Amino acid sequence: MKVKYELLKKEKNTMGRNGILHTNHGSFKTPMFMPVGTLANVKTLTPEELYEMNSGIILSNTYHLWLRPGADIVNKAGGLHKFMNYKGPILTDSGGFQVFSLAKRKDITEEGVKFKSHIDGSDLFLTPEKSIEVQNKLDSDIAMSFDECIGYPADYEYAKMSTERTLRWAKRGKDVHNNENQSLFGIVQGGEYEDLRKFSALETSKLGFDGYSIGGTSVGEGKDVMYKMIEYATPYLPEDKVRYLMGVGDPIDIIEGVIRGIDIFDCVLPTRLARHGNAFTHNGKINLRNSKFKEDFTSVEHNCDCYTCKNYTKAYIRHLLASNEILAGRLLSIHNIRFLIKLTEDLREAIDNDNLLEYRDTFIKNYQKN
Repeated sequence: MKVKYELLKKEKNTMGRNGILHTNHGSFKTPMFMPVGTLANVKTLTPEELYEMNSGIILSNTYHLWLRPGADIVNKAGGLHKFMNYKGPILTDSGGFQVFSLAKRKDITEEGVKFKSHIDGSDLFLTPEKSIEVQNKLDSDIAMSFDECIGYPADYEYAKMSTERTLRWAKRGKDVHNNENQSLFGIVQGGEYEDLRKFSALETSKLGFDGYSIGGTSVGEGKDVMYKMIEYATPYLPEDKVRYLMGVGDPIDIIEGVIRGIDIFDCVLPTRLARHGNAFTHNGKINLRNSKFKEDFTSVEHNCDCYTCKNYTKAYIRHLLASNEILAGRLLSIHNIRFLIKLTEDLREAIDNDNLLEYRDTFIKNYQKN
């Protein structure tokens, strides 16, 4: 079946909204943070641990799985869910961000993108059709249109040309998408320009996708610019379709995104921070490598309901970090992902109570203490 978004509640003071997204592999409430499992694995964690922290949906990466192990192998395994033994919903991105990070402008043409493999330096050519073909074989619940992620800053003429090309790529991808059980989302681009964001949102919506994403944010711009990018697009997206902000996982950015009408977020930030010894708390990020935690026998955060906080102390995790034990990264990944998922649960409650702005102000005041 195609995904279906069910709008439950609109917050009276903002564009924030509560909903449910129904998929082939279960339904989940929104707003929701989506852990990133780039290579068919959320780093160091098992599916059971993700279920325990109430993860509604995870993301896997089309580009990386195209190279390793290959879409045909995943397809022979019975699709991505069976290959990685994950029973919940999965979204696959299109490879567009890898274009942004690996390709040069001169190598981006109307047909597609030429770039070098990050693994062995071999020549690669990715087109809208190829991205969709790979995702059809991966058999995720949600596939993403192939787009160009516009860097920041970008001059207006290039942003306009790129945005129009992304729109043509979206149509090409939609024309060849042939997995009846898989939904396809369109991606809004437009750089920092209000008229281009509006144009992209309206024209992408006309193509009739199953959901919509806002791309090209968190690519070097300031927070005020990023929030405006969202504001320029969301009013022109269908109210009855889910909205996804790509690559954003900072807690304050999630809150600001929800206020502006976003439903789903994803980012590698929680696991990346964890591998470097950092943890989210309501009083800001902390680095467990700091010597002040050597004899701190309290949990990472008081009242956190994650497995890590229920069972381990800061002192123990600091010891693991100092000893280069893999368990440190696992425990902090569990905490950080659960922190962001719990944040979205709290945001849903704030929307129900029509006090989303008050929640934001209190959260920011506490979060910026450190």
